[in-house]
This record gives sequence, C-alpha cells and structure tokens, in this order.
Amino acid sequence: MDNATIARKLNDYATYLEGEDTNVYRVRAYRRAAATVLEQERPLAEVVNEKGRAGLEELPGIGSSLAYTIEGLVRTGEFRTLRPDAGHVDPERLLTSLPGIGRQLARTLYDQYGITTLEEVERAAHDGRLSQAGIGPKRLRGLIDALAGRLRRTRLPEPVHGEPSVAALLTIDDEYRRQSESDMLPRVTPRRFNPEHEPWLPLFIADRDGWRFRALFSNTALAHRLGKTNDWVVIAFHDGFNSGQRTIVTETRGDLRGRRVVRGRERECRLYYQEHAPAPVGPDSAA
Repeated sequence: MDNATIARKLNDYATYLEGEDTNVYRVRAYRRAAATVLEQERPLAEVVNEKGRAGLEELPGIGSSLAYTIEGLVRTGEFRTLRPDAGHVDPERLLTSLPGIGRQLARTLYDQYGITTLEEVERAAHDGRLSQAGIGPKRLRGLIDALAGRLRRTRLPEPVHGEPSVAALLTIDDEYRRQSESDMLPRVTPRRFNPEHEPWLPLFIADRDGWRFRALFSNTALAHRLGKTNDWVVIAFHDGFNSGQRTIVTETRGDLRGRRVVRGRERECRLYYQEHAPAPVGPDSAA
C-alpha cells in the first residue's frame, strides 16, 4: 500500500469520526497523521520492513496507536486501531452518516457499486450512479452539499457536473447586478411581499455556452428579513438536458468574506478566486 492510499484511509477514518461526534482532538490526530504520511518521500512500507512499528513512531505526530494502525495498513491492508470500540470502518455506518442515505440505500451503494468512502459517494453523485440508484434531484443536491462540507478539509474541489461552471455563474451574477443598477433590465411584478403590486424586480435572461440563464434578486421571506433583496441573486439554468438553480451572495465570514460566492459550491469559488483574485465587494456596494 502506497503512502497516498494510507493517507486517504486515515482521512476517511477522521471524516467518519466527525460524523460520530467523536472528540475533536482524536479527529485532528488522524488528519495530522495523514498529512505526515503525505510529506514522506520514502514509502512507509520500507520503514515498516526495516524498523517495524518503532520506525513509524519516529515520524512527527505518529504515536503508538497511530503506528499500530499504519503498520496494519502496510502489512495486511486492514484498518485496525488499538481502541476496543473501533476498528475497520463499516461502509454502511459511514454511508448512513450522510443525510438522505438509509440502511437499504447504503447496502445498494455498497453491493451494486462498490462504494465505501465519501469520495466515492461524491463521484457517484456527479457521474449519475446515485440517480440510477433512485435518489431524486432535490435529495441529490442536499447530499452533494453535505459532502462538500464533510470533505472540505481533505482535498481540492472537483467541479460540479451537470451545471454551469462557477465562473459562468459569477459572470451572470455580475452582469445582472450591473445592469440592474443601471436600470437597463425589464422589471417583473412578484406575487409575494409586494402588497402594492409594483413591478420592482429586475429580470435578466441570457444564453451563454449552450446554457439559458434567468437571474432575479431573491424575494424570499429570509432575504427580506435580513435586508438581502439587493444582494442575493437566484440564477436558474438549463441546457435542454440538465436544469437547476443556485443562489449567489456576498460572503460575510471566513476567507471568502466580501466576495461573491455560489452557495453550495464554496470550495470551487475558493479555487476560482485563488486563480483570478478579483477585489472583494465593498461594504457600501449595491451588491
């Protein structure tokens, strides 16, 4: 077993522990061990062959318990721990820790598709296998968002398939807000939260790269309550086969604060801004 596979299994177990609300320090220990394994230029199999478990304990952040686990992975491929209440990660327990996946569906994913890790669930969500297993669009969207949150610490994002790119959505968002501010768009009369029946909501429709986009400011109760009816933009899209919608907002927290973010695709936005680095939206911006 190579170092990358060992690190992945350690991260998988850390993610599993998070779902079980385990002590945060134990979760961090597995993640730190995974990072240490990835930093090693030498295969850990060689370390084990030469020095055994003692050689592993010489590595930073690898104590006796983690050394026992890593040695088991190297020698037998099995994930073992010294804790009596732990051991090999049961795929069914891992899968059912996700919202929308019960025991029967977990068994189907394992038996028919061989899915045993969260990464494999995410790939299956994007390549259509989860839809084939009977998961509907709304349930699938919630599952993808949950996976994005669970996996955010362990790797870079993969683009969401069956949707426009983050770059395309952010471009539509920018055009909509600029043209709205310049009063260049037709206005529709929303039925909700519009007692005077005024045509106040700007509408933007555009065809780009095979997609048809329809953008509107959010007119939900929450948007009105938080004063975000000039910030949250809801973009619906379809290409004749795939359809959906995303909400773009100005982030108020974390490293994306002040930037326009596609909700549910924050990791892709983070990568996008690392490559393009536009200026964050100012606090007095109309957006």
